[in-house]
Amino acid sequence: MRFKALLVALVAGMLALAGCSVGSGGQSGNDPEKPTIRIGYQTFPSGDLIVKNNKWLEEALPDHNIKWVKFDSGADVNTAFVADELDFGALGSSPVARGLSEPLNIPYQVAFILDVAGDNEALVARNAAGITTIADLRGKRVATPFASTAHYSLLAALDQNGLSPNDVQLIDLQPQAILAAWERGDIDAAYTWLPTLNELRKTGKDLITSRQLAAEGKPTLDLAVVSSEFAKSHPEVVDTWRKQQARALDVIAEDPAAAAKAIAAEVGLTPEDIEGQLTQTVFLTPEQVASAEWLGDDGKPGNLAANLQSASEFLAEQKQIPAAAPLQTFQDGLYTKGLPGVLTE
Repeated sequence: MRFKALLVALVAGMLALAGCSVGSGGQSGNDPEKPTIRIGYQTFPSGDLIVKNNKWLEEALPDHNIKWVKFDSGADVNTAFVADELDFGALGSSPVARGLSEPLNIPYQVAFILDVAGDNEALVARNAAGITTIADLRGKRVATPFASTAHYSLLAALDQNGLSPNDVQLIDLQPQAILAAWERGDIDAAYTWLPTLNELRKTGKDLITSRQLAAEGKPTLDLAVVSSEFAKSHPEVVDTWRKQQARALDVIAEDPAAAAKAIAAEVGLTPEDIEGQLTQTVFLTPEQVASAEWLGDDGKPGNLAANLQSASEFLAEQKQIPAAAPLQTFQDGLYTKGLPGVLTE
């Protein structure tokens, strides 16, 4: 408990110095009489950005202020939750596994699956580096955002090819910093995600993608979590939020052009670029999200819990966390109340 209190105090101080986030995504309304819902988002192509751009939450929850806060990685989202700065947040499955495990034990629950990583996350080597296989990375400079799904996938790819993290020069960089380092020639390879990934591919080649790693037993996902306290106090708001996320999945499936237009407006790319990027990602249907294979239904946590425990075990093996958490921790970490009705009605 003393460690956790010290960690919270330290994180709160860091957030205060950093302005609480990587950047502000804007706030709809600032009525002091209304409660504010704080949502952490990232700029990878997802239904989350469709909800934000179309202001669906603002329309569905007119009695609330909606505050969107931009983050560059799941590690930053975890930091904000530790400091009680967020109610909802988007982050990868590896950061969630870390967040639910010791020593963080963040009191949040997975309430939605944004996507399953496919070719939208990959390990890419610079053409000029002369790297043709993962084994060639020995001694090379490899960048990835630490504590992200890309970091998890990079460690898995190295492990599968007989390399340990100590066999390469691992560098902790956020996606935009990766691009800058790549263009300067400061790094030889990087594991990252869209839209930065496509920029790297212009002068590099894929060594392995997250789709391939998933087929080999190391799947990763982009998830959306909710503070456990917020979900307990405001289940109706969580229901409304999930309905908008499900609506966004339907748009991606049924009208990809409209989906791409909304996402493009949030990330500063053309709709044509985004539409191509959407095909690289695996998006579930709302019915699949609420199935036993994934999130599960009311009172019956789905197989996502086992996926997160597997990630926790791998992080422990790699000494990224002290020890893996038991399956029950991850089953309790899935918010299934109201499913599947909330998503399919």
